[in-house]
Amino acid sequence: MQPKILVVDDDPDHLLVMKSILASAGLDSVDMEDDPLKVSARLGNLEEWDIALIDMNMPEMDGLELLEFFKTHSPSTECVMVTAVNDARTAVSCLKKGAYDYLLKPVDPEELRFALRRTLERKRLLEIVNLDKSPHPPQLSNPEAFSKIVTRSPKLLRVLKEAELHAGSDVPILINGESGTGKELLARAIHKASPRSKRPFVAVNMASLTVGLFEAEFFGHTKGAFTGANRERAGFLKTADQGTLFLDEIGNLSMELQSKLLRVLQDGEFTRLGESRPQRVDVRIVAATNEDLEKMISKGQFRKDLYYRIRTGWLHLPPLRERTEDIPLLSSHFVKQSGAPKGTSIEDEALSILQQYEFPGNIRELKSILLSAVNLAQGNSLSAEMLPHNLRRRKTANQCLVENRKEGFAPLQEVEREYILRTYHALDYNKSKTARVLGIGLNTLRRRLKSFGED
Repeated sequence: MQPKILVVDDDPDHLLVMKSILASAGLDSVDMEDDPLKVSARLGNLEEWDIALIDMNMPEMDGLELLEFFKTHSPSTECVMVTAVNDARTAVSCLKKGAYDYLLKPVDPEELRFALRRTLERKRLLEIVNLDKSPHPPQLSNPEAFSKIVTRSPKLLRVLKEAELHAGSDVPILINGESGTGKELLARAIHKASPRSKRPFVAVNMASLTVGLFEAEFFGHTKGAFTGANRERAGFLKTADQGTLFLDEIGNLSMELQSKLLRVLQDGEFTRLGESRPQRVDVRIVAATNEDLEKMISKGQFRKDLYYRIRTGWLHLPPLRERTEDIPLLSSHFVKQSGAPKGTSIEDEALSILQQYEFPGNIRELKSILLSAVNLAQGNSLSAEMLPHNLRRRKTANQCLVENRKEGFAPLQEVEREYILRTYHALDYNKSKTARVLGIGLNTLRRRLKSFGED
């Protein structure tokens, strides 16, 4: 979404100049106001903007008074003061009262664009920091962009809001999550929520690229550039120009290709095979992986400089087992999506089995299970008998465990786990003491604790 910008100045000529500069920067959601009292009335009616550009010297209400009014009635609006007087005391006064920046007239177009980028970045970072402070799930400003992501999970809704905030900038984003959690779906939503939404979204599976293919696929080539080049090819970078380039499975890229990719991202230019003149491109990078890149860096398997280049923004998609409240919602969605007869429902027992399953394949696995069940149902409701045998068997095993616990029995593995953890906690998490008391080796204890999720 475009940021909402307000320009306040009693000089109509200056308003026209500012509007022209903002339009040249691709910013169209701009309000122009020549009367600060009208602005204060609109603020009193709870109207808000992302950024306000405020002239210092105006009749009826000067810029500092309007700045204070903004900080009281719309504290989330970032204010940039504009003045013809180059005075350090005035600048300091503006900053003390809550302005983020201070520009001199006549405003230099490049300086204004740079100030707006910095201001929007500050606003975005503050909103991301404040996400965890609210006890309520955040509301999306552009829900349509994220409409294909089905969820009511507070954990995932926070991720989507953070993704929306990142979408308004051009910072590279790294999406991390297990296989099947919907990383490409989120990348497409970010693109749709961004100012680049009308430009191309190009998805590249990095795991499929070999050293020989990389330059031809990424940079493109002219006809006859090499044997087999029977026609001209634009390449991923040129195709994605002004849009978003999605680099999926980036953790599977070889070190040699990581080096080539880093050079392109640093320089913003490349040379097509068969040409000598470099070309420049403007692409927004969104990368995704199910690997732990920091662990790969420590093992020398991933470049640290590339990692920091692609993860200015970082989003973690939770696995389905951490958002089980979404399973009924997703199940209903996939049944409808499958083309099943209207009114086809999922029986409670089948839903209960699905909610107790860990889904190592995440949403992709849930979708596959439900499509198979729809085929077996032939228009009837989906019962437990239509689910895979391994899920039904786990349900039976779980029922046996519940019955055993009611009778005072528990599996040996569970008793051992409980005893080790109780001892470990009682000894103030001291691994050496715990190992001695239990009569096991320190390394054995460490392995056990790690398997319990305690290390």
